[in-house]
Amino acid sequence: MSKQSYFFANWKMYLDFDEANILANAIAAEHKKFPDHVKMAIFPNALSLYSAGQVLNDVGIAVGGQNVFWEDKGGYTGEISATMYKAAGCEYALVGHSERRHQFHETNHEVRQKMQAILEAGLTPVLCVGETKEERVAGKTDEVIETQLRSAFHELSWPAEKGLIVAYEPVWAIGTGEACDPNEAERLHALMKKMLNELAPGTLPILLYGGSVRPENVFDYLKQPDINGVLVGGAATKLESFMSILSNIK
Repeated sequence: MSKQSYFFANWKMYLDFDEANILANAIAAEHKKFPDHVKMAIFPNALSLYSAGQVLNDVGIAVGGQNVFWEDKGGYTGEISATMYKAAGCEYALVGHSERRHQFHETNHEVRQKMQAILEAGLTPVLCVGETKEERVAGKTDEVIETQLRSAFHELSWPAEKGLIVAYEPVWAIGTGEACDPNEAERLHALMKKMLNELAPGTLPILLYGGSVRPENVFDYLKQPDINGVLVGGAATKLESFMSILSNIK
């Protein structure tokens, strides 16, 4: 019997409203091919989330927000709160994605604020951590991941019933085609698991790998004992590669 695996797809800003809805409908039409042991979630852009989510929810695929603001309401032009995403039908929310950290200069403190807001809204956060190429070359990978995890969980009381999902996504592998070696990814997932047992005792963390995941390498990650699933970006925005990755999750 295959182990429970996770296929989470972040569509980022690759698809406009029509494209996202067309792809959602195309994926839903293939739902009879979905493996029973794979839990799936898709993170569309905010404009198409509700309409695409209705289609995806009907075939058992959850949806989530790509980013949240930490206040529920107020004079925060352009922001969307975790409670608003919850009301729109979301189950998850990404937090601390490498593109938010490094393109939008999101700080560890802001990630911590968003973690709190996501939990209070009743969503499950998908916390992303990872190092830059410069940090890896300098031998600071483990230190960076530990700092990001400790900051995100600082004085955070984790609800006993809430799932805990963390994605390791090395910044240097995001959208570059340069994927992390599966054995090194496993080493870091084992490190994260050990840390999370300290930071959120009593939970069973679900650990994902993200960074140039493709149909030809997804199985190499998922056969590792501490890697429970993948967080896929651009490769999940085309039906053919989406279904090909899914078919390779054994």
